[in-house]
Amino acid sequence: MNLILLEDRDFISPDRISLQGDRCRHIIKVLGAKPGDTLVCGKKNAKMGTGRIVSLDRLSIEMEVHLDQNPPPPLPLTLVLALPRPKMLKRILQSLSSLGVKDIFLINSRRVEKSFWGSRVLSESGIQRHLDLGLCQAKDILVPRVHLRRFFAPFVKEELPELSRNKKRILAHPKAQSLCPSGLNSDTVLVIGPEGGFIDLEVQTLVDKGFEPMTMGKRILRVETAVTALVARLFT
Repeated sequence: MNLILLEDRDFISPDRISLQGDRCRHIIKVLGAKPGDTLVCGKKNAKMGTGRIVSLDRLSIEMEVHLDQNPPPPLPLTLVLALPRPKMLKRILQSLSSLGVKDIFLINSRRVEKSFWGSRVLSESGIQRHLDLGLCQAKDILVPRVHLRRFFAPFVKEELPELSRNKKRILAHPKAQSLCPSGLNSDTVLVIGPEGGFIDLEVQTLVDKGFEPMTMGKRILRVETAVTALVARLFT
């Protein structure tokens, strides 16, 4: 935990917070902090800064905070990802949050198992937990927005064209002829399929909406590897 992530409910006055639970235990047991120590803090979707511990016991911590710093800039990326298996999704959400991706659409596909949509990871609290872990790792406070879309065709045909208007449109595909660009650093919508890839009809539907199939090479990567590699390649 490289940053203590704060929420409105933590504030007992404009410049003082009270923490309990996991964050309190981490500060005491892992960081070994004591009264007078200063830690990096940040309020969700607001400002970052520091917090000085004024009191501490095994159940709670009070800190005086001074938040006057801006978070790192987000990536100009909207990621559209076929819903992966729950264990993989946990890691992907953390990675995307750490990398600065702020708009994530989880969509259905023929090769997405129906049971994935019933996972507890997709609950509001489940998603938020893993996004928060990524933010704390990267010292960021801008919470990514995660959108669930259970029907492929309506999303791609009706919603995606507007989402991708005036943006670079990339469809990750290992058999594509075009090589994925590097250092793009411009508004982009990136679509990544499930394990096993999109079926041909889904690929054609995306191509018809202006998405260009692109590859990083001949290697077939697992989804979680491809997500990180593609984001790192596109944005420097």
